[in-house]
Amino acid sequence: MLSTRTPQVLPSAADLQRLAQALAVLDAINSPDWEYRYYSYNPAWAPGEAVLEMRDGEGDEMLVLFRPEGCAINGFLAEYPQPDKQQVTRGLPEVFDEFLFDEPVASTGTTFCLWHTPAHGWQTGVLGPEDDGSEELLYLFDQDPATYAEWATEYYTDETDRPPITPEAVAPIYRHEVLTKAMVHALNPELTDFVALGAELQEIGYTYDFK
Repeated sequence: MLSTRTPQVLPSAADLQRLAQALAVLDAINSPDWEYRYYSYNPAWAPGEAVLEMRDGEGDEMLVLFRPEGCAINGFLAEYPQPDKQQVTRGLPEVFDEFLFDEPVASTGTTFCLWHTPAHGWQTGVLGPEDDGSEELLYLFDQDPATYAEWATEYYTDETDRPPITPEAVAPIYRHEVLTKAMVHALNPELTDFVALGAELQEIGYTYDFK
C-alpha cells in the first residue's frame, strides 16, 4: 500500500521522475484528446523544476514537484477534509515552501503532502488519525506496469472497441525504451496522428523514432 502512512515504499525522487514521464507518455498515447487525460508532465515548470500533474476531472488533483534537492507531492481529494496545513507540512524543507504555500497549490488545497530528499528519504509532517485518501492517488506509483494497465483499461477502453491495455505494452515505456509506432499501436491501435504525438513527446522529454 502506497500512502502517507507508508512513505518509505514510494520510489526515490529520481525513479519517480522517470515514472512521471512514462505516465505522461502513456496518457498521451491513450488519450490524444488532452481534456480526458489524467497525467501530464512539464519538464520546464520553472528554472530547475519539473512537475507531474494529475487531474481526474471530478475535483481530485495531485502535483509532484521535482527539483535538484528532491521532490514534493501535494494531493487534494474533494471528498476528504483538509487538515491543518501547518501540521502536515511540519519539518518541510524550506526549498519546497513556495510550491506548497503559493499558487496553484494554495488555491487547490491540500489533503495530504509528503516530500523526499536524498539525505532523509520520504517524509511527512504530523498526520491525523483519519484517512487522508493518499492511497487513492499514490497507488499508481508502485512502478508495476500491471497496475497502470488495469487502471487504464478501465478508464480509457471502457465502452469502446479498443482491446484491453496489457502490462506487456506498458512495460517498455516504464523502462524508457525508444518509442516506436508499433509500441504506440500496442497500447492504442486507433491513434493515427504521430506528428501531434511526436510534438508532445518532445515537450515531455521522451525519446521516440516514428520512421
